[in-house]
Amino acid sequence: MNINDSPMLGLRTIVYRVDDLAKAKEWYIKAFNAEPYYDTPYYVGFEIGGYELGLHPKEKGKGTDNGTVLCYWGVEDIHEVYKSLLQLGATAHEKPNNVGEEIMVASVYDPWKNIIGIIYNPDFKL
Repeated sequence: MNINDSPMLGLRTIVYRVDDLAKAKEWYIKAFNAEPYYDTPYYVGFEIGGYELGLHPKEKGKGTDNGTVLCYWGVEDIHEVYKSLLQLGATAHEKPNNVGEEIMVASVYDPWKNIIGIIYNPDFKL
Protein backbone atom coordinates (compact mmCIF):
# COMPACT_ATOMS: atom_id res chain seq x y z
CA MET A 1 0.00 0.00 0.00
CA ASN A 2 1.25 3.43 -0.90
CA ILE A 3 1.28 5.87 2.03
CA ASN A 4 -0.76 8.31 -0.06
CA ASP A 5 -3.53 5.70 -0.32
CA SER A 6 -4.30 5.82 3.40
CA PRO A 7 -7.91 6.61 4.25
CA MET A 8 -6.62 8.41 7.36
CA LEU A 9 -6.03 12.10 6.67
CA GLY A 10 -4.23 12.92 9.91
CA LEU A 11 -5.15 13.74 13.46
CA ARG A 12 -7.98 16.24 13.83
CA THR A 13 -9.44 16.18 17.32
CA ILE A 14 -8.56 15.06 20.82
CA VAL A 15 -11.31 14.70 23.39
CA TYR A 16 -10.60 14.43 27.10
CA ARG A 17 -13.32 12.69 29.09
CA VAL A 18 -13.80 14.42 32.43
CA ASP A 19 -15.81 13.85 35.62
CA ASP A 20 -16.72 17.52 36.08
CA LEU A 21 -17.18 19.42 32.82
CA ALA A 22 -17.50 22.88 34.43
CA LYS A 23 -14.29 22.50 36.46
CA ALA A 24 -12.44 21.01 33.49
CA LYS A 25 -13.56 23.88 31.25
CA GLU A 26 -12.18 26.45 33.69
CA TRP A 27 -8.90 24.57 34.01
CA TYR A 28 -8.42 24.26 30.24
CA ILE A 29 -9.26 27.95 29.74
CA LYS A 30 -6.33 28.77 32.03
CA ALA A 31 -3.97 25.98 30.88
CA PHE A 32 -4.34 26.78 27.17
CA ASN A 33 -5.08 30.49 27.56
CA ALA A 34 -8.08 30.07 25.27
CA GLU A 35 -11.84 30.48 25.47
CA PRO A 36 -14.12 27.73 24.15
CA TYR A 37 -15.82 28.43 20.83
CA TYR A 38 -18.44 25.76 21.60
CA ASP A 39 -19.87 25.38 25.10
CA THR A 40 -22.75 23.04 25.98
CA PRO A 41 -23.58 20.75 28.91
CA TYR A 42 -22.44 17.73 26.85
CA TYR A 43 -19.36 19.10 25.05
CA VAL A 44 -16.93 22.01 25.27
CA GLY A 45 -14.73 22.70 22.24
CA PHE A 46 -11.59 24.80 21.91
CA GLU A 47 -9.69 25.67 18.73
CA ILE A 48 -6.01 25.26 19.54
CA GLY A 49 -3.56 25.97 16.73
CA GLY A 50 -6.04 24.82 14.09
CA TYR A 51 -7.01 21.62 15.91
CA GLU A 52 -9.92 20.67 18.13
CA LEU A 53 -9.49 20.11 21.85
CA GLY A 54 -12.74 18.81 23.27
CA LEU A 55 -14.02 18.11 26.75
CA HIS A 56 -16.78 15.53 27.19
CA PRO A 57 -18.39 14.22 30.37
CA LYS A 58 -17.40 10.65 31.23
CA GLU A 59 -20.22 8.22 30.61
CA LYS A 60 -21.10 5.90 33.43
CA GLY A 61 -22.76 2.52 33.41
CA LYS A 62 -22.03 1.44 29.85
CA GLY A 63 -20.29 -1.73 30.99
CA THR A 64 -17.00 -0.94 29.27
CA ASP A 65 -14.22 1.47 29.98
CA ASN A 66 -14.57 4.39 27.59
CA GLY A 67 -11.17 5.73 28.59
CA THR A 68 -10.17 9.26 29.34
CA VAL A 69 -8.69 10.32 25.98
CA LEU A 70 -10.18 9.83 22.53
CA CYS A 71 -8.27 10.87 19.41
CA TYR A 72 -10.06 11.26 16.10
CA TRP A 73 -8.41 10.66 12.73
CA GLY A 74 -9.87 12.62 9.83
CA VAL A 75 -11.50 10.64 7.01
CA GLU A 76 -13.41 11.47 3.84
CA ASP A 77 -15.88 8.56 3.95
CA ILE A 78 -16.65 7.70 7.57
CA HIS A 79 -19.02 4.83 6.74
CA GLU A 80 -16.52 3.13 4.44
CA VAL A 81 -13.58 3.52 6.84
CA TYR A 82 -15.69 2.33 9.80
CA LYS A 83 -16.78 -0.75 7.83
CA SER A 84 -13.20 -1.44 6.75
CA LEU A 85 -11.89 -1.28 10.33
CA LEU A 86 -14.57 -3.76 11.45
CA GLN A 87 -13.64 -6.09 8.58
CA LEU A 88 -10.02 -5.97 9.77
CA GLY A 89 -11.03 -7.27 13.20
CA ALA A 90 -11.94 -4.13 15.12
CA THR A 91 -15.15 -4.15 17.16
CA ALA A 92 -17.73 -1.41 17.40
CA HIS A 93 -17.36 1.25 20.07
CA GLU A 94 -19.55 4.03 18.62
CA LYS A 95 -21.33 3.71 15.28
CA PRO A 96 -21.09 6.64 12.85
CA ASN A 97 -23.35 9.44 14.02
CA ASN A 98 -23.94 13.08 13.31
CA VAL A 99 -22.77 15.43 16.07
CA GLY A 100 -23.87 18.68 14.46
CA GLU A 101 -24.00 20.25 11.02
CA GLU A 102 -22.22 17.83 8.65
CA ILE A 103 -19.75 16.54 11.26
CA MET A 104 -19.80 12.77 11.83
CA VAL A 105 -17.83 10.73 14.37
CA ALA A 106 -17.40 7.03 15.03
CA SER A 107 -15.00 4.82 16.95
CA VAL A 108 -13.88 1.22 17.20
CA TYR A 109 -11.87 -0.94 19.55
CA ASP A 110 -8.77 -2.31 17.85
CA PRO A 111 -7.97 -5.99 18.60
CA TRP A 112 -6.04 -4.85 21.71
CA LYS A 113 -8.98 -2.79 23.06
CA ASN A 114 -7.52 0.61 22.16
CA ILE A 115 -10.16 3.06 20.96
CA ILE A 116 -9.63 4.51 17.48
CA GLY A 117 -11.80 7.50 16.66
CA ILE A 118 -12.58 8.68 13.13
CA ILE A 119 -14.19 11.96 12.13
CA TYR A 120 -15.61 13.47 8.97
CA ASN A 121 -15.51 17.24 9.26
CA PRO A 122 -15.80 19.09 5.95
CA ASP A 123 -15.04 22.40 7.70
CA PHE A 124 -11.61 21.29 9.02
CA LYS A 125 -8.73 23.16 7.37
CA LEU A 126 -5.06 22.71 8.21
